[in-house]
Amino acid sequence: MIDLTSQAITPGLLLGVAESELILVPEFNCMLHPLVVDPLRQLAAEAQSKNFCLRVASSYRNFERQLFIWNSKANGLRAVLDNNGEPLDFTTLTDREKVFAILRWSALPGASRHHWGTDLDIYDASRIDVNYSLQLTLEETQDDGPFAEFYQWLSAELITNARGFYRPYFNTYNNNDGVASEPWHLSYAPVANTYAAQMSEEIVREQILLSDIALKETVLENMSEIYQRFMQPYY
Repeated sequence: MIDLTSQAITPGLLLGVAESELILVPEFNCMLHPLVVDPLRQLAAEAQSKNFCLRVASSYRNFERQLFIWNSKANGLRAVLDNNGEPLDFTTLTDREKVFAILRWSALPGASRHHWGTDLDIYDASRIDVNYSLQLTLEETQDDGPFAEFYQWLSAELITNARGFYRPYFNTYNNNDGVASEPWHLSYAPVANTYAAQMSEEIVREQILLSDIALKETVLENMSEIYQRFMQPYY
């Protein structure tokens, strides 16, 4: 791990309610931890040399944004997907089933790795036009999907020259107990691991108690299982 002892990793930084350690990176149109910027530039340059155009779909996401995504799904305003990436009939699920269905593809607010500025979702802009509606689905990454070639290259590149990046949610297709596979999600391990080491079930629980989150009672009742299945294995 990088020595971040000079930086106090406060609960606010862990939970996405503070962003004092992040910087805006105009070329990627996102906010990142400063130590992530140069390795990402190097990865983008290597991608360009292979005729790919690495773009960032999502990087830092604060607590309120993650809460908005969660509540939109919990209230039926956004689709919730099954293990195969197909929309579920959300109205037929119990509250517990709803919570765990959302967690398959979306982190609990306060528990998202995107809160740290170390994690980002990337894609190849060279294979789509300006009117393409980016979904970040497994279908886009496989077979004749527009990003299949890019993610195949990325898999090989991370083996030969990772630059500190890895994919915490990759190759989990058969893991129905945790987070679904996300080939597009990169994490800069030298910083992210330092943040992850500070995470705990109690920190997240306290933030949930203070929030206006949908299905709050069910989340709190199942918090230990949520932490063990959807958080701890990826830290």
